[in-house]
Amino acid sequence: MSNSRPVYSTETGRLCPDCGQPLASCRCKSAARTRPMGDGAIKVSRESKGRGGKTVTLVKGMALDADALAALGKQLRSACGSGGTVKEGVIEIQGDHCERVLEALKKQGYQPKRVGG
Repeated sequence: MSNSRPVYSTETGRLCPDCGQPLASCRCKSAARTRPMGDGAIKVSRESKGRGGKTVTLVKGMALDADALAALGKQLRSACGSGGTVKEGVIEIQGDHCERVLEALKKQGYQPKRVGG
């Protein structure tokens, strides 16, 4: 029994390893992208482990799609005057900006909670 599946076709290019369709028309990846990652309980925390001693503010649990999450991340970064990114449904903002992020989210109608120290 062989579990191998082609990953490239000369006709269509790269193939999805899950469904076997060309990446341009892959159904499983597009369904995962449209599904919100968070559970709706918005948690704001501060973390520095594994980042070379640099502190970042994390916002987890946002039940938004990828585009809305990226737009919210941009708003929060500009409110804090800092850089950051959105990775796997988590907004990361460089520096310790927990209080500013909490205020900005409350102004937008969310109910965030501060977690951790």
